[in-house]
Formats: sequence, C-alpha cells, structure tokens
Amino acid sequence: MSSTRLIQHRKKRLMSEINVVPYIDVMLVLLVIFMVTTPMLTEGVKVDLPEAEARQVESDDQENFVLTVDANGRYFVNEDKRPSKGQQIYAKAAAVLRHRPDTLFLVRGDKEVEYQVVVKAMVLLQQAGVPSVGLVTHTPEGGK
Repeated sequence: MSSTRLIQHRKKRLMSEINVVPYIDVMLVLLVIFMVTTPMLTEGVKVDLPEAEARQVESDDQENFVLTVDANGRYFVNEDKRPSKGQQIYAKAAAVLRHRPDTLFLVRGDKEVEYQVVVKAMVLLQQAGVPSVGLVTHTPEGGK
C-alpha cells in the first residue's frame, strides 16, 4: 500500500511557461522581410524640377495630393508607379477633396516637359473642384 502512495506523489506537474524561441525566429524573419521591402516602397518617379527661389509652403503634417508630370508628359498621383489618365486623376482628386477638404494640392512638373502639359494637369485638378494648386520647384543651391 505504501508503494501506491509513492507513485501517486510522483505525478508530473504541468509546465506553465511559454517557449518563446520559435516566436523570436518568426520575428527575425519578418524583420528581414520588412527591411528588404521597405526601400522598394519609397521610390518615386524621377523628375528634374525647375529651379526657382520661393518660400516653402507651410504644411501641418498632413498628406498632400501631389500630381507629378514626368519628362514624357505622363501623370503620376502621389507615389504611384503607374501613370494615371485624366479621368483617374479627376476621380482621385475629387475623392480626396470630399474626404479631406483642407488637403494641399501640388503639381510637380519636370523642367523638360512642355508648359501645356503642366497646365493641363492644373486644369484637371480645377475641374475636380480644387480651389487652388501649388507648383513644386527646386531651390537652387545658392538660394535661401
């Protein structure tokens, strides 16, 4: 009878600790993936901006709507990689204006593109209901 009591006292206790080693491995793999993909997401369209001495527009940490015109006359909205057509620009600008009416609308035109193409971009924004449009320039190295 004493031997059965001895066996009953030697039962295994439940382990209440969490093994975190597999979670650390997963976290490190995700960290490497994010480190590799993040630089690919921040690339934009290459545009040579015209140089002009102008003061910087005050922006209170809100996202601006930037319509970029590259040297070939194609339009890009914000950081999109694919060119946008006139109707798409109109729809996107109107939607942004409805949801965030205080958004700053800017046009970035390459210095090699014809003036008419930049004006067409401004007209597209005006037709969408944008009250005012700013032009993005590059300050020369000797400027303020």
